[in-house]
Formats: sequence, C-alpha cells, structure tokens
Amino acid sequence: MATTEMTQHNFDTLVDTHDIVFIDFWASWCGPCKAFGPIFERVAEKFPNVLFAKVNTDKEQELAGHFRIQSIPTLMIFREKIVVFSQPGMIPESVLADLVGKVMELDMVAIKKEIAAQQQGKKG
Repeated sequence: MATTEMTQHNFDTLVDTHDIVFIDFWASWCGPCKAFGPIFERVAEKFPNVLFAKVNTDKEQELAGHFRIQSIPTLMIFREKIVVFSQPGMIPESVLADLVGKVMELDMVAIKKEIAAQQQGKKG
C-alpha cells in the first residue's frame, strides 16, 4: 500500500519527518471519496518520495475539525510543515500528479518570507 493512515496521534510526526505530505480527508460512506481513493493510491505509487496519507474523518473528528474540513473528499498538501494547498472535491488523476510536481517546484524561501511579512503586518 502506497498510502499511510494518518491519525491525531501520528500527524505531527508524519508532517515533521516528511518534506511533502499529501492528505486525503475521507469517509467510508462518501461516494466521491470511494471514487477518489484509487486515484490517490495510484498517484502515491508513482511518487514514493512523497508521503500520501489518508485521514478517516469519522474516526479522526478532532483532526478534521482542526483543519475545518467541511466537505469530503478534501485534499490538503503540506510542504516543509506549511499548508500550501487545500481543496475539497474530486481531483482527476492527471491533475493530482501535476500537483506533485508543482509542489516540488515551490520556492519555499519566498513563501516563508511572505508568511513572515504577513505575520509582522498583523502585529503592527
């Protein structure tokens, strides 16, 4: 299996120890989630250097609540512990694979500078 089950208990460890983390928030009763699951698995197999994790929102309600998940499936992507993408709904396989490349190409130095500038603006 190319994906990892993510829970409230292993979330911090997984995000802290992987540069790029793709998270699928899903539930077993959700039809679109059932359709997206195999897509997520296939793309995960193509990118072994990226962590693809699944959060069962029924079992992990606190984790889903923390990220304000209101619609499933929702894809959330972390890069260097920063949320760089979050979108509810199904994503086609080709788009999901393209997203991996785009996340790998992100200029994280620039993103961190932008976040720091925004935080300074809120303080002042």
